[in-house]
Amino acid sequence: MRQKFHIDFIKNSKIFFIASLSIMVICLVLNIFVRPTRVDIQFTGGTIVKYSYSGDLKEKQITDVAQKATKETISFTFSENLASSDSNSHMVSLEFTNSKALSVKEQDEVTDALTKAFPDNNFTVEESSSVDASKGANFFFKCLAAVIFAAVLIIAYVGIRFKKIGGLSAGVAAVIALVHDLIIVYFTFAMFNMSLDDNFIAVVLMVLGYSVNDTIVIFDRIRENRRKMGPKATIKDVSNASINQCLVRTINTSITTIAAIGSVLVVSLIYNIDSIISFALPMMIGLISGCYSSICIAVPLWVIWKNHSDKKKAASSKSKKSESSDSKKKNSKPESKKSDAKKSDTKKTEGKKANEKKSDKKAASEKEEAKDTDDEKAEDEASEAESE
Repeated sequence: MRQKFHIDFIKNSKIFFIASLSIMVICLVLNIFVRPTRVDIQFTGGTIVKYSYSGDLKEKQITDVAQKATKETISFTFSENLASSDSNSHMVSLEFTNSKALSVKEQDEVTDALTKAFPDNNFTVEESSSVDASKGANFFFKCLAAVIFAAVLIIAYVGIRFKKIGGLSAGVAAVIALVHDLIIVYFTFAMFNMSLDDNFIAVVLMVLGYSVNDTIVIFDRIRENRRKMGPKATIKDVSNASINQCLVRTINTSITTIAAIGSVLVVSLIYNIDSIISFALPMMIGLISGCYSSICIAVPLWVIWKNHSDKKKAASSKSKKSESSDSKKKNSKPESKKSDAKKSDTKKTEGKKANEKKSDKKAASEKEEAKDTDDEKAEDEASEAESE
């Protein structure tokens, strides 16, 4: 694949990390002090009653009448009634955010109050649903388990698929990038004052799938370039080349998908369809975050991991070599001592043998001298006897 860009993403990885952390910290502060998280009754338990009405009414008029009819806390959502042919037909959703389901009697009291206050606006109950708190918590934990299970499968798949380039490290880096995307999606719901509901889970799962697809494509390119560029090429060079080769494909895919979802968002904003807005807007931001995290978070994290592990391996191999050389030196010292001792022993034995040879020579010479003297004496005695 031809490389059109030459951006050093690995060198600028600290800038990307700081930018992401800064956005998260700012959103966290706003989430705590300015925009607290709204959780839908699907998770907390409660009741939703949707009414259709005609005519132009101020939202404050409806909220005041409905709130006076019950002691429970109510949150209101207004939208256009697309199911009706009347262009002047509207919808209002009343969410009773207490942990217990609202009784039928209490719902009827609110309906009667709205009908009496606005007799000419035809308030009609279109839908009513109640969720028990225990069922809502159970649903939330099931969704959380689905996300965790998806993350584990991603680590396993990437670990097996990219074993040649360190599959476990690649899988963990991909999951960290997915956690980054999940946090961005969560803060999108919080900052735009949208309730966490089944749309939140749907957006999270779709963004995770989209983001991990981009990450796997880049890691696959790294694996191919690792083989083509050879062992002399550094991990940084291989990663930068792979990201730059995939950059055009990633940007084009992201723009196409965001444009499609953006058109849906525009229509939902025109007709004030909150259920679609709470899906399309976080989805767009999640896709941008997924594209960014695949390029600027997952791969740089993997490079840092690999460099750290390679340094540890090099240090451990050096320590093993030094230990082996030290052990060889220690083993050579006693052997040299033994050889010195052997040499001294051989010298001693050789000296003893030389002394013994010298003593033997002296004894032999003394014997010869004694024989000579005896022979001389015998000759002298014989000569004396002849002279007599």
